Amino acid sequence: MNIRIKLAAIVMATYSSIAMAENFPVLPQLDTYKVPESWRQPVAPLKIADNTWQIGTQGITSLLLKGKEGAILIDGGMEQTAEHLLGNMRRLGIAPTDLKLILHSHAHADHIGPLAELKRITGAQVVTNAESAVLMARGGANDIHFADQILYPSVNADRILHNGEQVVLGDLRLRVHFIPGHTPGSMAWTWQDTVDSKVIDIAYVDSLTAPGYQLVNNLRYPDIVQDYRVSFERVRKLPCDLLITPHAGASGWVFHDTAKRERALSCEEYADKASKSLEKKLVNNSK
Repeated sequence: MNIRIKLAAIVMATYSSIAMAENFPVLPQLDTYKVPESWRQPVAPLKIADNTWQIGTQGITSLLLKGKEGAILIDGGMEQTAEHLLGNMRRLGIAPTDLKLILHSHAHADHIGPLAELKRITGAQVVTNAESAVLMARGGANDIHFADQILYPSVNADRILHNGEQVVLGDLRLRVHFIPGHTPGSMAWTWQDTVDSKVIDIAYVDSLTAPGYQLVNNLRYPDIVQDYRVSFERVRKLPCDLLITPHAGASGWVFHDTAKRERALSCEEYADKASKSLEKKLVNNSK
């Protein structure tokens, strides 16, 4: 029996080393929603902290948190990434049924595209807030800013959160922070992990941008500017030793063979940069 166990361990170790070194082909482009190649270029599992891994693509973050009672996924990327995410989970020793909870940043197709498929395969519960749940249930249709331009397979929420609520899975404890603006349901997540035996506060903070948004006299979202400003202040105050964002480059991350930061950005700096950009847009809109 001991010999069999040792042989199995050798085979798994060999498989893991091969898988980590694999050159992944770029995922196919969707006709309905064309995005940069980096958003579709898979990477092998990249370690962020002892229990926090990036398992998505070069340009889009998908975080897997490994705990004693199962795993949590935060964001899934584009719709065509489902099989890649499941493969990376297996490389980390996480079977599909080990995934217990699926969280996300906001309900746009480039971050929750595969969640319906992942929920179907794994049986994991989708946890979100009321604003995002409505948009997710209709597959992105009737979006405030994009109408029906960016659609994805609809997914129903299993649990609706309030601002500041905790999500707990065994030894994994996360807190949600509502930061509306980029979408009315945008969220940040904070938790603790360890790096080199040191406990750190990790903040996964949603996009704070307003790409082509109507900021003045927006009848669909009258309080959009006020929401952004409240969110900037909320982000500045997050526990934030290590900032990660849904679009990796927004917080200085580069995901290739390793996960590294070209520049270290704090939550306060991230919010300040977004605030300056918003105010500049408002000045230009008023001219």
